[in-house]
Amino acid sequence: MVIDLNSDLGEGFGAWTMGDDAALLDIVTSANIACGFHAGDPAIMRRTCDLAVANGVRIGAHISYRDLAGFGRRELALSPAELTAESLYQIGALDAIARAAGDRVRYVKPHGALYHSAARDESVAAAVVAALTGLGDLSLLGPAGSALATAAAVAGIPFHTEGFADRGYTPAATLVPRGTAGALLSPEAALRQAVSIAVSGRTSTAGGEEVRVGVRSLCVHGDSPDAVHMARTIRQALLDRGVEVRSFV
Repeated sequence: MVIDLNSDLGEGFGAWTMGDDAALLDIVTSANIACGFHAGDPAIMRRTCDLAVANGVRIGAHISYRDLAGFGRRELALSPAELTAESLYQIGALDAIARAAGDRVRYVKPHGALYHSAARDESVAAAVVAALTGLGDLSLLGPAGSALATAAAVAGIPFHTEGFADRGYTPAATLVPRGTAGALLSPEAALRQAVSIAVSGRTSTAGGEEVRVGVRSLCVHGDSPDAVHMARTIRQALLDRGVEVRSFV
């Protein structure tokens, strides 16, 4: 068994910081780095890329709707052409910085509202995928069985399925919406869920229903309480169960 551990990183802005990126980059195998639209700025992007390269962590572009005030968690009405252009802009900016740091962007993962709208809306998914075409060896990270996965397959873009260690699941195997009961898991519950998904491809909802969550990568959010301890504990638990922890790209 092989599993990737990813985390959303570089999500500060100016003097404002979020999470302990340096510590997490010593644990995870893939870094979804904010590209300036929901968080991040050039200096933070460079610092995070430098740390990722130093730790052998793969770099992914964590693209978003242009919504700093809402942290990318508000769905915006953009035309497909606008969304493709804004996605391309973010990927290109991070790739330039990643190359200056000694690597390159390997994959793309939408953030927040864009992640969810691309999962369900075919036109949004197609607009995101269009930004990757012609850019070379890039892949997409996102939810299984989604419109994004379908659009990637049609375009011939490699797609890697993602699950979440620290977020609750509904009986439909989708995430419990933020702000509702059961959306965020405790470190202990996240550990159980991560091991269960990695080993059996299944987890349980808050109501005790078993759901299938077959994934290639597990996300531990960098802004979660005790994120560093949670990620470190999850990684060790997976290794103890014979799961190889390495990047999917």
